[in-house]
Amino acid sequence: MCRNIRTLHNFDPPASETEIHASALQYVRKLSGTTKPSRANQEAFDRAVEDVAAISTRLLSELVTSAPPRNRETEAAKARARAAARYAA
Repeated sequence: MCRNIRTLHNFDPPASETEIHASALQYVRKLSGTTKPSRANQEAFDRAVEDVAAISTRLLSELVTSAPPRNRETEAAKARARAAARYAA
Protein backbone atom coordinates (compact mmCIF):
# COMPACT_ATOMS: atom_id res chain seq x y z
CA MET A 1 0.00 0.00 0.00
CA CYS A 2 1.12 3.53 -0.65
CA ARG A 3 2.76 5.10 2.40
CA ASN A 4 0.84 8.34 1.90
CA ILE A 5 -2.57 6.71 2.30
CA ARG A 6 -3.54 7.05 5.94
CA THR A 7 -6.05 5.14 8.03
CA LEU A 8 -9.17 7.28 8.28
CA HIS A 9 -11.52 5.04 10.27
CA ASN A 10 -12.33 5.47 13.96
CA PHE A 11 -10.85 8.89 14.66
CA ASP A 12 -12.31 11.70 16.71
CA PRO A 13 -13.09 13.99 14.94
CA PRO A 14 -14.01 11.85 11.93
CA ALA A 15 -12.09 12.11 8.67
CA SER A 16 -12.85 15.26 6.70
CA GLU A 17 -13.83 15.39 3.04
CA THR A 18 -10.39 16.82 2.30
CA GLU A 19 -8.63 13.86 3.95
CA ILE A 20 -10.82 11.37 2.10
CA HIS A 21 -10.22 13.13 -1.23
CA ALA A 22 -6.44 13.20 -0.61
CA SER A 23 -6.43 9.46 0.09
CA ALA A 24 -8.52 8.80 -3.02
CA LEU A 25 -6.09 10.87 -5.09
CA GLN A 26 -3.10 8.94 -3.73
CA TYR A 27 -4.84 5.63 -4.45
CA VAL A 28 -5.66 6.57 -8.05
CA ARG A 29 -2.12 7.90 -8.58
CA LYS A 30 -0.67 4.62 -7.31
CA LEU A 31 -3.06 2.51 -9.35
CA SER A 32 -2.55 4.47 -12.57
CA GLY A 33 1.21 4.86 -12.13
CA THR A 34 1.11 8.59 -12.73
CA THR A 35 0.90 11.69 -10.59
CA LYS A 36 -0.09 13.98 -13.45
CA PRO A 37 -2.22 12.39 -16.16
CA SER A 38 -2.09 13.57 -19.76
CA ARG A 39 -4.86 15.82 -21.06
CA ALA A 40 -6.34 12.80 -22.83
CA ASN A 41 -6.61 10.93 -19.51
CA GLN A 42 -7.42 13.85 -17.19
CA GLU A 43 -11.20 13.36 -17.27
CA ALA A 44 -10.98 9.63 -16.52
CA PHE A 45 -8.43 10.29 -13.77
CA ASP A 46 -10.60 12.97 -12.10
CA ARG A 47 -13.71 10.81 -12.38
CA ALA A 48 -11.85 7.90 -10.76
CA VAL A 49 -10.71 10.11 -7.86
CA GLU A 50 -14.28 11.32 -7.29
CA ASP A 51 -15.66 7.77 -7.46
CA VAL A 52 -13.08 6.42 -5.02
CA ALA A 53 -13.71 9.35 -2.65
CA ALA A 54 -17.48 8.73 -2.76
CA ILE A 55 -17.11 5.01 -2.10
CA SER A 56 -14.60 5.70 0.68
CA THR A 57 -16.99 8.16 2.32
CA ARG A 58 -19.76 5.56 2.18
CA LEU A 59 -17.47 2.87 3.59
CA LEU A 60 -16.34 5.06 6.49
CA SER A 61 -19.93 5.96 7.35
CA GLU A 62 -21.02 2.30 7.39
CA LEU A 63 -18.12 0.78 9.35
CA VAL A 64 -18.84 -0.04 12.99
CA THR A 65 -16.43 -0.73 15.83
CA SER A 66 -16.53 -1.28 19.55
CA ALA A 67 -13.09 0.31 20.00
CA PRO A 68 -12.95 3.86 21.33
CA PRO A 69 -12.09 6.55 18.77
CA ARG A 70 -8.39 7.27 18.37
CA ASN A 71 -6.82 10.67 18.87
CA ARG A 72 -4.99 12.10 15.86
CA GLU A 73 -2.25 13.79 17.88
CA THR A 74 -1.54 10.62 19.88
CA GLU A 75 -1.35 8.51 16.72
CA ALA A 76 0.94 11.08 15.05
CA ALA A 77 3.26 11.05 18.08
CA LYS A 78 3.42 7.24 17.94
CA ALA A 79 4.27 7.39 14.23
CA ARG A 80 7.04 9.94 14.87
CA ALA A 81 8.48 7.72 17.61
CA ARG A 82 8.45 4.69 15.27
CA ALA A 83 10.16 6.72 12.54
CA ALA A 84 12.79 8.03 14.96
CA ALA A 85 13.55 4.48 16.11
CA ARG A 86 13.66 3.18 12.53
CA TYR A 87 15.95 5.91 11.17
CA ALA A 88 18.15 6.38 14.25
CA ALA A 89 20.69 3.83 13.07
